[in-house]
Amino acid sequence: MHAPATRWKTTTTTFLRTTALLLAAVAAVGVGAGPASAADGDVAWTVRTASNSYGATRSSFSYTVNPGGHLEDAMVVANRGPAPLNLTVYAADGFTTDAGQLDLLTRDKKSVAVGAWVRAGAASVAIQPGKTATVPFTVDVPDNATPGDYVGGILTSLTQPDQAQGINVDRRLGIRIKLRVGGELKPSLAVEDLHVDYSGTWNPFGRGDATVTYRIRNTGNAALSSQQKATVAGPFGLLRATADDLPAAPELLPGESWTVTAPVRNVSPAIRLAATATLTPLLTDPSGSVTPLEAVTGTAYGWAGPWALMLLVAALVAVVVVTLRLARRGRARRKQREDARVRDAVAQALRGQEA
Repeated sequence: MHAPATRWKTTTTTFLRTTALLLAAVAAVGVGAGPASAADGDVAWTVRTASNSYGATRSSFSYTVNPGGHLEDAMVVANRGPAPLNLTVYAADGFTTDAGQLDLLTRDKKSVAVGAWVRAGAASVAIQPGKTATVPFTVDVPDNATPGDYVGGILTSLTQPDQAQGINVDRRLGIRIKLRVGGELKPSLAVEDLHVDYSGTWNPFGRGDATVTYRIRNTGNAALSSQQKATVAGPFGLLRATADDLPAAPELLPGESWTVTAPVRNVSPAIRLAATATLTPLLTDPSGSVTPLEAVTGTAYGWAGPWALMLLVAALVAVVVVTLRLARRGRARRKQREDARVRDAVAQALRGQEA
């Protein structure tokens, strides 16, 4: 029995033209958990890894090859439908989508790594209903290949016209290829463009919310995922608040980046906030074992004044100042009236003496 392969299934639609086919849309590629199949009406097929010296129950293709190395393997394609199939076969580089999923370049995009190093034994395969076909392929790593991790896939593709809609539908089904080129492995992640924004509350004695935003960049040569944590604290690390449990960042290939937005609740308006993002890189070896690496951190600062409280204090100060001024004016008026009364009394007494 073969384990279900780690596969891609995607659909590409293209407008029908007299002289050319123009790309219209590409659906996201998903990783199948069950038997991988592509079906449309009476067309269906599956793909799996071949059973050979590399293994009998593989979920995907995974190799470690030195620069200049060569290897041979195969994929098995089965026609589960009632009609003959003629499938195009090709390899493509992989990349991480904005949704954090691994996808493969479409056939019209140029591959420079796995998609260029993997060659299928034939550009197409014809399979009768109920039959299977073994598609051999080779991997030839250039002598000058940079050590590190590369991801791509080997794909089968079927293009069918839909005259009613005026489009071509291109369905792809493939298996992931993870390739580690021998040499010094330098796994490394970096936290970039970290900043924090604070949203206060009208409650002068309440707490607000902060948003910590940063970018994770794979600056090494190994594919890495990471556990992540984001915190916000006041001066001297006081009044610390932590973001709710953040999901693990997707596995990033060397050179790729991923933007994270982490909400942090119940943040005290401590005037000066320090936001810290902590990443624990996770390295997966060819056997599937995951090793956590030394944590990486980044820190940025932002303002979080207790504006409502400050407004309340300012209003109270204004009331006190006005009250003091009114009281001072009242005392001055009373003193003036008392001085006038004394002057009048003295003048009257002097007039009585003269008389």
